[in-house]
Amino acid sequence: MKVGIISQARMTSSRLPGKVLLEAGGKPMLEYHVDRLKHAEAELYLAITDRPEDDPLERFANEHNLTYFRGDENDVLSRFYHLATREALDVIVRVTSDCPLIDGKLVRKGIDQYLQEADARVYLSICQKRTFPIGMDFEIFSYELLEEAQREAVYDHEREHVTPYLYQGRCECRSVHIQQESDHSAERITLDTEADFKLIKTLIEEHDATSMSHSQISELFRKDPCLLEMNATIKQKSVPNIG
Repeated sequence: MKVGIISQARMTSSRLPGKVLLEAGGKPMLEYHVDRLKHAEAELYLAITDRPEDDPLERFANEHNLTYFRGDENDVLSRFYHLATREALDVIVRVTSDCPLIDGKLVRKGIDQYLQEADARVYLSICQKRTFPIGMDFEIFSYELLEEAQREAVYDHEREHVTPYLYQGRCECRSVHIQQESDHSAERITLDTEADFKLIKTLIEEHDATSMSHSQISELFRKDPCLLEMNATIKQKSVPNIG
């Protein structure tokens, strides 16, 4: 079974353009993302758009010896499909590059759990029934399901967000949800606004969060609630539902 992590990346975010290459502690956010995912012990690929604005991401990939694919900006599903097809992936782990402090060891646990299911019709997610912080998100599914989504997904939001076809009831698959006992879903460690960037920059430069697990970061929030207040007013974008 060839497992690959595919991270989608672009420079043209509407709320914070160029966000993945913003720097903290002398390194771009995307580099922290890549470094943290090394703990997942699976090959990492970048799915980049074909717009010229994303040429810096191609340069980043080349500089860091990352395999990448460039394709349609809005049809992110097709980027995943063509990359996974080219690289002959059996299992795809979907992440997004705006999660610089994603916990790679948690992703590894998710991969191991998925493989134990031994079922190509399983869709495994940490973010559909959320108990982990926003910014730890990953989804795992087979190439079989990805190929079906590529063929059957017709709605714009299914193409843009890659997995709605799998979890919104249009696909005959079995959902498995990774959850923890304590609910930390209100914690926001993703990069989408200036307030998010200020929080993540503070976590990296003042608290060495790059060496912390997800639970250690949550404990830091418990001890210092002022950190959570830095981006508490930001609302997470929702995915449309055809139902």
